[in-house]
Amino acid sequence: MRSMALEGRRPLRWPTILRGSLRSHLRMTGLALGLAAAFASTANAESVEDFYRGKTVTLVIGYSVGGGYDLYGRLLARYLGKHIPGQPTIVAQNREGAGSLRAAIYIFNAAPKDGTVIGTFSRSMAVAPLLNEAPFDATKFTWLGSISTDVNVCATWKASPIKTWNDMLEKPFKLGGLGAGADPDIFALMFKNVFGAKIKLVTGYPGTNDVALAMERGEVDGLCGLSWSTMKTRHGDWLAGKKVNIPVQAGLHKESEIADVPSVMDLAKTPEQTQIVRLILASQEMARPFAAPPGIPEDRKRALTDAFAATMKDPDFLAEAAKMKADVNPVSAAAIESLLADVYKTPKDVVAKAAKATAP
Repeated sequence: MRSMALEGRRPLRWPTILRGSLRSHLRMTGLALGLAAAFASTANAESVEDFYRGKTVTLVIGYSVGGGYDLYGRLLARYLGKHIPGQPTIVAQNREGAGSLRAAIYIFNAAPKDGTVIGTFSRSMAVAPLLNEAPFDATKFTWLGSISTDVNVCATWKASPIKTWNDMLEKPFKLGGLGAGADPDIFALMFKNVFGAKIKLVTGYPGTNDVALAMERGEVDGLCGLSWSTMKTRHGDWLAGKKVNIPVQAGLHKESEIADVPSVMDLAKTPEQTQIVRLILASQEMARPFAAPPGIPEDRKRALTDAFAATMKDPDFLAEAAKMKADVNPVSAAAIESLLADVYKTPKDVVAKAAKATAP
């Protein structure tokens, strides 16, 4: 009986209407999910060109108007946009303060991380975190590249008694500075603390152009950490009129145009001095750096770095740079990343000594 009952029992089936409703529901659900996925894919697949079209990109300059960083920043702003897909408008914005530390912190922490803000700040900001002078990790910036490499010089006004390297070691004098982490401060302190130069640092000027004016007025004897390229482009009249003395130059390579000026690398007398100075000078190889915040989308990062590289080859950009006597000797984003990776491997004891050497 049990067997017959089981054999006679029909399998459980959904009523025809319910089966049809279920199939319809599944089709509609699948269609809805498909449409949602398609919309999500479309949103996520917004091209770089679509993103930048009609937008404004802010180029933050960490110094006041009239200095070398301002000159290079505004030069790049005039040409970079046409090489970015969508050709956004590039607007330069000066955000001076603390030797460009204010601008660097803004770009690293507060600026939108979507590729609409880029900027330029002191090359020394690349090593400033190692020297306890900046609250960020410079290896994490989205580096775009540098317009040139450079050598820095010390310059004193013609009326100053400081005319040679030996004068710097023997006679007390005043140098102008901008703030912790800025080139003029770092180099003045390096010469004072590593080599014993009799420097009194008067810091807090908004930019190197302001220090230059103070030097001409006799408020300070001069400044260190002025790029040779800036000297030629912004202060060519100083050179032509022999209005300044150049006691020393500072860079990992020697500037051939001022071959008679001693290089700090040649003045280092001990292995320890050489190690300290090399670490401090490493950032000179990226003389005019440009960066975006960390964490911007990878496709926009590629677009910005490609646009920077293309601008460095733009005939119109090169023609204007030549007219302005602005050096163009580009350093790629990859080269900057490689340089900083090596610098950040510097032994801690050397870093500590370099930090002490650049402390007020």
